[in-house]
Amino acid sequence: MSEVLSPGVVAELIAVRGRAYAPYSQHPVGAMVESASGARYFGANVEVAHYKGLCAEASAIAAMASAGERRLRHVYVIGPGDHPCTPCGDCRQRIREFADGETRIHVLDARGRLLRRYTIEELLPDAFGPENLAV
Repeated sequence: MSEVLSPGVVAELIAVRGRAYAPYSQHPVGAMVESASGARYFGANVEVAHYKGLCAEASAIAAMASAGERRLRHVYVIGPGDHPCTPCGDCRQRIREFADGETRIHVLDARGRLLRRYTIEELLPDAFGPENLAV
């Protein structure tokens, strides 16, 4: 991949991953979402004893939504290894809620190197979204 993140952003992603609370899975994940305004929001996974924790992507999206933002431009996910740590199904749906055709999801290795980049359509084809509801 040709895209290179700034060393500062990579350091922030590694730092937020380091603050993950993952005592059960031992699989810390960090995420950063960039809203349409360019603001950045970070999140880490938070596990709980009954195994219904909060993913890093959900944490970052919640911070964005809590700040009043509603559009995702970019999502960055950094896992603990050299393998791609792609968003789970629930997070794919959550990203879909705030994404548009221009939104890009970037998956990084543990050192912050870009492994893969996706559109939401690639991650969640034929997704159910707000436009499917008769409101």
